[in-house]
Amino acid sequence: MKYTLIYERSATGYGTYVPDLPGCVATARTNAQVKKLIREAIELHIESLKQHGEPVPEPTTVADCITVSA
Repeated sequence: MKYTLIYERSATGYGTYVPDLPGCVATARTNAQVKKLIREAIELHIESLKQHGEPVPEPTTVADCITVSA
């Protein structure tokens, strides 16, 4: 499955979350670190859902970027 990730940069690093998997988040000092951690978080999140007999949400979120004059 291919899930959309939302990245947010802060003064101390990066955070990311998966809109289709509520509660699935990761934070790290670098973008590379947060990408690694969110992959692990997604795998653990899905594993936990399956262990508890809960459905695994299908990916539905789509993201895009647009450039505007500021």
